[in-house]
Amino acid sequence: MSVLVVGLSHKSAPLATLERAIVGDDALGKLLRDVSHADNVAGAFVISTCNRAEIYADVDKFHGGVAAICELLARHSGIPLAELTTHLYVHYEDRAVQHLLAVACGLDSMVIGESQILGQVRQALHAAREHGTLGRALADLGTHALRAGKRAHAETGIDRAGASLVSIGLAVAARRLAAGSPAAGDPAAPANAGPLAALSVLVVGAGSMSSLAAGTAARLGAASLVVANRSHEHAERVAAPFSASAAGLSRLPAEIAAADLVVSCTGAPGFVITAESVREALGARSPGRPLVLLDLALPRDVDTGASALPGVTVIDLEELRDAGPAGLPAAAAHEEHVADVWRIVAEEFAAQVSADRAARVAPTVVALRAKAAGVVEAELARLAGRLDGLDARSHREIAQSMGRVADKLLHAPTVRVKELAGSPGAESYEAALRVLFDLDPDAAAAVARADAGLLPWLGEEEGQ
Repeated sequence: MSVLVVGLSHKSAPLATLERAIVGDDALGKLLRDVSHADNVAGAFVISTCNRAEIYADVDKFHGGVAAICELLARHSGIPLAELTTHLYVHYEDRAVQHLLAVACGLDSMVIGESQILGQVRQALHAAREHGTLGRALADLGTHALRAGKRAHAETGIDRAGASLVSIGLAVAARRLAAGSPAAGDPAAPANAGPLAALSVLVVGAGSMSSLAAGTAARLGAASLVVANRSHEHAERVAAPFSASAAGLSRLPAEIAAADLVVSCTGAPGFVITAESVREALGARSPGRPLVLLDLALPRDVDTGASALPGVTVIDLEELRDAGPAGLPAAAAHEEHVADVWRIVAEEFAAQVSADRAARVAPTVVALRAKAAGVVEAELARLAGRLDGLDARSHREIAQSMGRVADKLLHAPTVRVKELAGSPGAESYEAALRVLFDLDPDAAAAVARADAGLLPWLGEEEGQ
């Protein structure tokens, strides 16, 4: 089996297409089951974020796997296949492994080096495991990807070079507000005041990104901070660590009226902030007071029609992407930090390839030892039939001696073939072992099938 990834991201598709392709929690289980039950597919997991929708699959045929996954992605997203394929990219085998490692390290993100993607990869692997679609090959790959991501942040300066999408969005919003309001850019403000000093910030949503937005706004010096959510209890939970206020969505127009900056990241279907609710809020504001709506959700939370209202600026993910490094100076990672992360990707890729080759030769080694054990058992049975009266102790000593002889004879070839598994031409060494010992190919295949049925936990890297 081989790893295949089919997906689209902020690099290959416009926001409107990404918005339709995103896989919500409710639809994720069905998509995972449909993909894993497709012809040529043995397992799958899905990474779906505001910047990408990618299906990783363990397939036995490239073209059959690509066709099945593209068709299912089109069906689940409601995007015609002909339209969708113009935005899709496909990676296979080594390229697919390298792509996942780069994604987990934040090298393929809109903001290079952002750390949220590592948690999103972890969540994707957990979801696939819970739905029974992960499979051993993808589980092992996931372990390497998570380890690579953790190493990238622990061993390099990518965190200093990069920034979260929330941080970048707030920085862009603060500049827009400073440009549109003399008070926001008051030169009399303290030198150590943050970019959101004297500004009122409203965060809509209570998920992980909303918590990050609230924390970042507080760190950047927001004068007041309110968290609004459908569940008032959840809003209070997010607001509490930052001494912020909590509100229900029924108070949304009033809270928008009091805010300078609204950050929305609920990911709910449909608009959470409609043009009508913004128009209502404007009626309660001072004339000429600017309002910035920062929409970090996908699907969008903010009705794009709100941008046509006087004094209102809407910043969405597409604008952040199109701004590029010139518009997002904090996202311009130092080349040496990026190079250090690519070095980690290369190391983890080599480790993954070596582990994969070792796993492929393992069934042959197990089959060889099983054959040797069978020969020993057959000879012991023949010996017992010819030597009447052989006591149990003698039989046990003979059995142990024959077993040690078999082990010693097999030790060198089995150890050597494992050592050579990670080197070029490993397949030929495994094939030679099968020929020299006249191993039944079906025996090795049976071992491989049994081994694949054991789904291991992803290990310490995933659980942390």
